[in-house]
Amino acid sequence: MMMTQTLRIMRKLLAALAFLATPAIAAAPCSTTRFEGTGYTLCEVRAGQDLRLFHSDLSGDLLGSFGAVNRALAAEGRQLAFAMNAGMYHPDRAPVGLYVENGAEQAPIVLPASRGNFGLLPNGVFCIREDGFAVIESRAFAKSPPACRFATQSGPLLVNGGKLHPRFIPDGDSRYIRNGVGVSADGQRAVFVISESAVNFDTFGRLFRDALDLPDALYFDGKISRLYAPALRRSDFGLPMGPIVGLAVPKP
Repeated sequence: MMMTQTLRIMRKLLAALAFLATPAIAAAPCSTTRFEGTGYTLCEVRAGQDLRLFHSDLSGDLLGSFGAVNRALAAEGRQLAFAMNAGMYHPDRAPVGLYVENGAEQAPIVLPASRGNFGLLPNGVFCIREDGFAVIESRAFAKSPPACRFATQSGPLLVNGGKLHPRFIPDGDSRYIRNGVGVSADGQRAVFVISESAVNFDTFGRLFRDALDLPDALYFDGKISRLYAPALRRSDFGLPMGPIVGLAVPKP
């Protein structure tokens, strides 16, 4: 018990130090809310804003952290307004499924069912288009691929056309801190969410559908979920990540 408490204190201290090393952000795209007794942080992006996926630098080396993404953006005079992990990855941090960056496919789509959350069909793809956003079921995506400037595949789909994933259990005991993204019916808003405490899939999916009125939502990951939101004085610490999604804004 003492060791667990010590590790928690160390993680909080490291997160605070990471925050002190990050640039200030004037805009505040993130806010907090509660749903059925659990706290959540929401970060909303509108069509036309500079939302991107990040994985490797120009040399092909893994970025893996919010700080590394900020350092890469600094060359453009930009910085992160928020960011979070954005899809599952292999031990070498390569994306598990489809990954598109700046219009170039870097990993192919994966369609068969498999073990684990990613393979719990239906799963889906989060697509960043020039004119908005979409969460699309993976087989429908493969049948008629849209033009995505950025895309990341993950699973399961939390909400698909207003319906929860058929395998979700209302009282399911698989509970983790989870994160994901939901898209509005008109594709003009994407809302990124991370829970502040452990929740099951059913509750997480209903948050998107019932509380946020988002008819399509995709799960990114759980247990390793992390958020960078400097306007909220938050920079979660952990091991290197695979795909990262973030909103880039001009540096002051």
